[in-house]
Amino acid sequence: MKQPIWAPSPQRVASANMTRFMAFVSDRHGTAFTSYEELYRWSVADIPAFWAALWEFCGVIASRPYDRVVDDPSRMPGARWFPGARLNFAENLLRFRDDRPAIIFRGEGGKTARLSYAGLSGRVARLARALRQEGIGPGDRVAGFMPNLPETVIAMLAAVSLGAVWSSCSPEFGLRGVIDRFGQIEPRLLFSADGYLYNGRRYDSLERLRGIAENIPSVERVVVVPYLDDTPEIGAIRSAVLWDDFIGTDLESVPAAPLDFAQLPADHPLYIMYSSGTTGPPKCMVQGAAGILVQHLKELVLHTDLRRDDTIFYLTTCGWMMWNWLVSSLAIGATLVLYDGHPFHPDHGALWRLAAAEGITVFGASARYLASLEKGGARPGREHDLARLRTILSTGSPLAAEGFRYVYREVKQDLQLASISGGTDLNGCFALGNPTGPVYPGELQCRGLGMRVEVFNAAGEPVVGEPGELVCTAPFPSMPLRFWNDPDGSRYRKAYFEAFPGVWAHGDWCELTETGGIIIYGRSDATLNPGGVRIGTAELYRLTETLPEIADSLAVGQRWQGDERVILFVKMAQGIELTEELRERICRAIRENVSPRHVPARIIAVADIPYTINMKKVELAVRQVIHGEPVRNRDALANPEALELYRDLPELGS
Repeated sequence: MKQPIWAPSPQRVASANMTRFMAFVSDRHGTAFTSYEELYRWSVADIPAFWAALWEFCGVIASRPYDRVVDDPSRMPGARWFPGARLNFAENLLRFRDDRPAIIFRGEGGKTARLSYAGLSGRVARLARALRQEGIGPGDRVAGFMPNLPETVIAMLAAVSLGAVWSSCSPEFGLRGVIDRFGQIEPRLLFSADGYLYNGRRYDSLERLRGIAENIPSVERVVVVPYLDDTPEIGAIRSAVLWDDFIGTDLESVPAAPLDFAQLPADHPLYIMYSSGTTGPPKCMVQGAAGILVQHLKELVLHTDLRRDDTIFYLTTCGWMMWNWLVSSLAIGATLVLYDGHPFHPDHGALWRLAAAEGITVFGASARYLASLEKGGARPGREHDLARLRTILSTGSPLAAEGFRYVYREVKQDLQLASISGGTDLNGCFALGNPTGPVYPGELQCRGLGMRVEVFNAAGEPVVGEPGELVCTAPFPSMPLRFWNDPDGSRYRKAYFEAFPGVWAHGDWCELTETGGIIIYGRSDATLNPGGVRIGTAELYRLTETLPEIADSLAVGQRWQGDERVILFVKMAQGIELTEELRERICRAIRENVSPRHVPARIIAVADIPYTINMKKVELAVRQVIHGEPVRNRDALANPEALELYRDLPELGS
C-alpha cells in the first residue's frame, strides 16, 4: 500500500475549520461524517445544500438573501447561482476595520509598506470617492497594469465597491499583449505604476502606458502610481494623473469618507480574466461576484484552513488568478504578504527571509519555484526560522513526487504540502488540499468540495486508477458567466463543452487514485501520442527534474511518418554538455522509471525553455514552431525570444 509522506496530528484535525464545518453540517442536516470522503460525497450529491451551508458557515454578507441556491442544477452551462441575493464583493473583503495588519508589502528594491484593516478601508474609501467623481459606476471596466503593490489591492476594492468590473494583467506584458486583453473589454479607467523592479533591473512602464492610452480609445483616465520614482514624468501620456493628485486629499489630515457599497445581484460581473493567449487571441472570461466569493471562501477557509491569526503569502503577479485568490483572504481577516520582484534576488533565500521575518504561516509558490530551490541545493529549513510555517501551497504545474520529498526533507517535516490545481477559467481549484487528511508524494490530496470532478476515458466513462480527461459533471458557482463579445455563447460552449456535451472538460490529463487524490500528468492538448498511446508530459518532467545535469526540460510530439514521436528538449545545467553517453543514460532512466513508450526519439539541447508570464511551459507553441506553424500572441510569454531556438533544427529532420 502507498504510504503517506505526512499526516496531520489528532490535535490539528480536531481544530481544523474542516472539522468544524462537518459538525456544522451534521447539526443542520442530521449527518454524521467520519471522513473527508463522506463529506465530499454529500457535497456533490446535494450541491444546493452544500453551498447553502458554506454561505452560512462563512458568514457571507448580503443585504438581501438569495431566493434559492441555484435555479437549475442540471443546466450546464447556464445555471444561475443565488438568484435574488444582493451583495457587494468588496464589502465582504472589508468586513474588518480594526488595527490588525491587513497587508504587508515587500519590494525587491527594499521598499516596504504596512496597512492595517482600518487603514486599508480608509484608503479604499478615498479612492472610491475619486472614482465616483470620475463617473465610474456599475458595469464600467477598470483595468490594472500594475505590479503587486498595496495600491493594486486598493484599486480593485474601490472599483468593485462601486459595482465596476476589475481586470488586470502583469506589467511584464508587452504593448501588444496588453492591447489584446484590455482592448477587447474597453476599460474607462486604467491604473498603472511607473515601472517595476525585477532581478536587479528597473523596467519602465511609462512608454508602454503611453501606447496603451493611444491604442485603447475607451480609456478616459490613466492613474499612475509612483514606484520607481517619486515624481515620474507622465506628461506624454494621454489623460494621465498621479495617484495622490487623483485622490485629491491629504491622507493624513482628511478623514476617510464612509464606504458606500453598491448592492448588486449575485451574478453581477466582478472580474474579467484572460486565457494565456499563446495559441490565439486571449479569451475574456467574465466572472460573477457571489460565485467567486463563495468559491474562494470554501478554498481558503476549509481547504487551506485559513484563520484570522494567519499570515498568508503567494508568489504571484497581478495577472495570475492566484493574486485574486490571495486577496480574498481579506474576507477571513488574515494578513496578506505581497512581494513584487524576482524570487531569487539577490539569492535563493529572499522569500524565506521574508517568511521568517513576518511569521508567514501559509506559503504559496509555483512548482517550478520549488524545483529551482531543489536544483540549487537550497535548505530553507536549516537556514531560516520557519517555526510558524504550517502549510505550503504549490500550483502552476504538477509538483513531482521528488519535489514533495524535497519539501519535507529541506523545508519542514511537520507541515501540510498542498499541491493544488484548477484554472483562471474558474478562478479556483478542482483539486486541492485537505488539512485533515494525509499527503501522498506526487498527488493532490482531494477533489474540491461541491465540485463533481471525475476522470473520463475516451468513451466518456468515469475511471479510477487510469489516466483520462479531468471533467466536472455538475455546475459550480465560479463558472464564467460568459465570454466577453460572445453573444450567443458559442465560444464558451466550444471551450469546455464540446468534448462531452453538458460536462465541463478542463483540458487536464490526470488520474483519480484509489485514495481519492488526483495526479496531474499535464495539459490534454500537450499530451504526447506515440503509437496512439497518450502520455502526459509531466511524467517526463518528473524524471528529468531529478537529474542534476538537466536544469529544465520540455517535451513535445512531432508528426513523423504518419505517427508521432517524442522530442525532449533539455536545458543543461551550467557547465554540462549533452553527450551521447548522457543521452543514453537519460533514455535508460526514462525506460526503467517511466515506460519504454516515454523514451524520446530525439533529445536536443537548447539554451532556454519558453514560459508564459505566469511561469507555465508552453509546449503547444514549441510544437507549432517545429512544425513551421505560426505562433500568435508572443507577448503572453515571459521569454518569447526562446521560441526561435526551436526553429529549423536539423536534428528534427531525420
